[in-house]
Amino acid sequence: MSELPIRPYERAPSAFHPWDPRTADVARELARLIDSARPGTSVEHVGSSSVPGLPGKNVVDLGIEADPDDIPALSDALRSLGFGPQGGLAPFPPTRPMLVGNVVHDGTSFRVHCHVIPPSRNEIRELVGFRDALRADPALRDAYAAEKRRIVEAAPDGEGNQLYTVRKSDFVRDALYRLGIRLGPADAPEPLAPGATIGVMGGGQLGRMLGFSARAMGYRLVVLDPDPACPAAAVADEVVVARYDDADAARRLARMSDVVTYELEHIGVDAAAAAGEVAPLRPGLKALRATQDRLAERRFLRDIGEHAAPFREVCGADEALAAGREIGYPVRLKVPLGGYDGRSQLRVDTPEAMPAAVRSLGGDGHPLLLEQEITFEGELSVVCARNRDGRTLAFPVARNRHDHGILAETVAPAPVHPIVAHDAREIADSIARGLDLVGVLTVELFQLPPGQGLMVNELAPRVHNSGHWSIEGAATSQFEQHLRAILGLPLGSVAPHGATAMVNLLGTGADRPARIAGLPSALDDPGVHVHLYGKRRVFERRKMGHVTVVGDEPEATLERARAAAATLRWED
Repeated sequence: MSELPIRPYERAPSAFHPWDPRTADVARELARLIDSARPGTSVEHVGSSSVPGLPGKNVVDLGIEADPDDIPALSDALRSLGFGPQGGLAPFPPTRPMLVGNVVHDGTSFRVHCHVIPPSRNEIRELVGFRDALRADPALRDAYAAEKRRIVEAAPDGEGNQLYTVRKSDFVRDALYRLGIRLGPADAPEPLAPGATIGVMGGGQLGRMLGFSARAMGYRLVVLDPDPACPAAAVADEVVVARYDDADAARRLARMSDVVTYELEHIGVDAAAAAGEVAPLRPGLKALRATQDRLAERRFLRDIGEHAAPFREVCGADEALAAGREIGYPVRLKVPLGGYDGRSQLRVDTPEAMPAAVRSLGGDGHPLLLEQEITFEGELSVVCARNRDGRTLAFPVARNRHDHGILAETVAPAPVHPIVAHDAREIADSIARGLDLVGVLTVELFQLPPGQGLMVNELAPRVHNSGHWSIEGAATSQFEQHLRAILGLPLGSVAPHGATAMVNLLGTGADRPARIAGLPSALDDPGVHVHLYGKRRVFERRKMGHVTVVGDEPEATLERARAAAATLRWED
């Protein structure tokens, strides 16, 4: 076997075969072959072919755990044996690649999938745990076989291979939780009952909408915000008026609360830690530290093997110019801390423009993030909840359009191929677990040109503008889901009610008192829902509210939402 070349991958139609015991022999010989090319490499035989008696496609799945810095060299060693790239609609990124090939054994050609995975993802542990559980439990094995058979038989002609992985993943995920292989946080006290108080660091529109859900569920609300008349004040029992980095004020908030959360990631870490000393802080400090600093976020994504733009930390024009030459222009230069909705960042097209860009962002003596400017076909986002037991549940994927960095409109479920949607939700699930997050996480993604998959753009450990569609468009809104998670309650259904479109209402003109006009015209369409955030003043491009419509077809629904939004204006 070790003398047989690994041949180019051969795709095959979806089929369901009895377990072939020769797959175990293939896996053992491949492990020896890989160790000869890269000594010391530990290879696990996983997937259905690793379970005696389990029918399937008889693909030989191999799992290799490797530190992120070792993955390029290991991938090169695998390619030297004949393994090739995965291809398809949503290929795994080079930071956690799957290499593929075919081998001939006993006169039969076997397909091989070789997964290379960073240890921080815990995927090898899950794959091996599920394999061992299937080997030990005939009832679980038979139930999994029946589910896989149902999927193959129900798949439309020509789509069996594409949808097979997507549709069996729910069974696998549920089994992992039942088996205790996906462990949640260690502290899992009793759920907080209605009447408990939720503390929110931040009193903007997200805190306001969290407050609406909290009130509906029977909970009290206190918020911390520097503005005593912040949007959330209208629904809060009390407002602690203080800066977001005031540790003493955060402790006061926590003393009034049974659990503390945050509605924006630009709060002081020390203040959040101070609150967490008094009451449980969720989503948690790890998620806050990893997402409020763009450099920390990029390092986290790299370490767990998620695909993000190539980046460098630079300080001063000389380092930025060197990084620009290495990565290639155009690049995007960003301030690590603060800034959102497209602010505190610049596109730099040429080396000549770099020194001025660095100066304008204060990068002389302070670190900046420099990353490759990405060409993409679409912008997607996923809101994913994770509860105290470690269970994750992602909402349908949303398609977004931004206008100079500010979200303009969202359609959900996104009109993308099921494989793309599945991959997006899996990425969000992985990141939520990697952050050990309890609550809601939003992952913004770039949909790359065909065959290049998805790339993570930004993370937000909180409810998010691109999830507002869920208020009318899903069985459970993102706001209720976040509360369910942090309160210790079961997660709600994320089933969509149809095609939902959301259009943001942005301010126009000079700073002035906020008075809306045109509401009756917007509501002429009985399916239109208008949400205003209660902000007292309006100015150019300030987020003031949004419009949602639920319909049957994404583009027609979006046109209705656009038409309603166009009738609304801010009086002078």
